[in-house]
Amino acid sequence: MSRIGRVERTTKETSVVVEIDLDGSGKVDVSTGVGFYDHMLDQLGRHGLFDLTVKTEGDLHIDSHHTIEDTALALGAAFKQALGDKVGIYRFGNCTVPLDESLAQVTVDLSGRPYLVHTEPEKMAPMIGEYDTTMTRHILESFVAQAQIALHVHVPYGRNAHHIVECQFKALARALRYASERDPRAAGILPSTKGAL
Repeated sequence: MSRIGRVERTTKETSVVVEIDLDGSGKVDVSTGVGFYDHMLDQLGRHGLFDLTVKTEGDLHIDSHHTIEDTALALGAAFKQALGDKVGIYRFGNCTVPLDESLAQVTVDLSGRPYLVHTEPEKMAPMIGEYDTTMTRHILESFVAQAQIALHVHVPYGRNAHHIVECQFKALARALRYASERDPRAAGILPSTKGAL
């Protein structure tokens, strides 16, 4: 059975459609109007081996904030939907990814409880194209709130803003992939002593 989540979110600021298949092969079709963000979502799908479709139309004449935020909210909701009852998954995942001089360490718990810890180097370049680098944390906050997961992202060092952000998305993709995969030794078992996730 495929694990697919689909969310449509429409406000006065944005119109977003997200579909994700956790058991895909990394096919990605993304369009938000924010080039670097599209690049990051592409990393998420390809390295997570998620089939990911994102179509967002937003008020980019103001700035990219609403477009980026609402896409992240819809993506988190779709991810949660695709996880279903979480029976038989690994639940925990972690990955460390280098990108030249930068390094990202990501650990995730598909716990049902939203919590984010995020650190990255200070004094990063403020913009990557039309992408405001302060939005990375907000993307993760928005995703975590809707996906209801605990996420720790740590970038201990890095110099180039593009590399610092991109290694976070690559490591996040892998950690989510490992946590959401089915554990053949735990078929039919919910990975929680509470009996609920």
